[in-house]
Amino acid sequence: MMADSIMSKAATMEIPINSNGDTGTLPEDDSLEQDLQQVMVSGPNLNETSIVSGGYGGPAGGIIPTSTIKGPAVRFNPEYLDRRRAPAPGPDIRMKSSQSAASRLAQHPDQHPGLSNNNTGNSTEEVSRGVAVEKLDSVKKWGINTYKCTKQMFSERFGRGSRTVDLELEAQIDVLRETKNKYEHILRLATALTSHFQSMVQTQQALGDTFTDLSQKSPELQDEFGYNAETQKLLCKNGEALLGAISFFVSSIDTLVNKTMEDTLLTIKLYENARLEFDAYRSDLEELSLGPRDAATMVRIEMAQHDYQIHRDKYERLRSDVTIKLKFLEENKVKVMHKQLLLFHNAISAYFAGNQEQLEQTLIQFNVKLKPPGSDKPSWLEEQ
Repeated sequence: MMADSIMSKAATMEIPINSNGDTGTLPEDDSLEQDLQQVMVSGPNLNETSIVSGGYGGPAGGIIPTSTIKGPAVRFNPEYLDRRRAPAPGPDIRMKSSQSAASRLAQHPDQHPGLSNNNTGNSTEEVSRGVAVEKLDSVKKWGINTYKCTKQMFSERFGRGSRTVDLELEAQIDVLRETKNKYEHILRLATALTSHFQSMVQTQQALGDTFTDLSQKSPELQDEFGYNAETQKLLCKNGEALLGAISFFVSSIDTLVNKTMEDTLLTIKLYENARLEFDAYRSDLEELSLGPRDAATMVRIEMAQHDYQIHRDKYERLRSDVTIKLKFLEENKVKVMHKQLLLFHNAISAYFAGNQEQLEQTLIQFNVKLKPPGSDKPSWLEEQ
């Protein structure tokens, strides 16, 4: 009985033994837990077991036979199993930390430039994508409009299509173009006259200087050279006055032709383009109206009616602009040409009549300022 109690106590003791007989800590692996579960289910069989001891003074081989031991020598200790069992799973700290980090990022986006950069990049891509779509739509509309206008233009040229005509306005436009051509011819002639007359004035100036030099070097012809020098200098002075009047005349004609008339002709060009577009969409609407009236065609007719109304309004607006500009151009042309023609006549008459006083009075009347001699020549720095 004493041996059984001792073996029972030894079996229930948790004393791990290593190879040297010293107490220590065994590795905690899964095999021990499996052995304990097997003990709980089927119980130990001490007839097939042996106790291995590596202590000094024990039997040879350190093996103690246990065939003579009767009864259970190992008792189940549930507290030991509880200690060996893994702790119950607690809350996932990583999940909580990630959730809290996400909430902090959402509350303070300015402290995390990476997220703001991603958002900025996405918005930039959306903006660029929107710009590309708008450009594509504009190119598509331009292509459709060009096709319709080209078709209408060839139809009119070959006599197959009809065009909108405003007879009164077309006649005024033709008169303006003819007037512009004639004024351009006057401008070219007046510019040539200015160039030739300027050469003559320069020649008179050089001739007067030569006469003056010879009057000083030729005592026997001093008076004759002196008279001619004074005459040439007077002609040169009057020529510069006439040259100023002609230059003012040329400048005014140039402004009238190349700015005022050109601006009106530009508006006329826009009006003619609008007229072509209007007729193109009008013809398209007429063709659709003559076709079948199914659901798809009705939708196309509504769209064509909308485009037709837009181009009709544009055509009417530009036609009104052209009419107003032609009216103001005619009034401005009469006023400008009346003043310039009177200046040109008075200046030419006074110069060739030798009336210096009347020539100067004409320049004062029309507020013509003469340029000082040599002002047209480039400076020394410009020549370098």
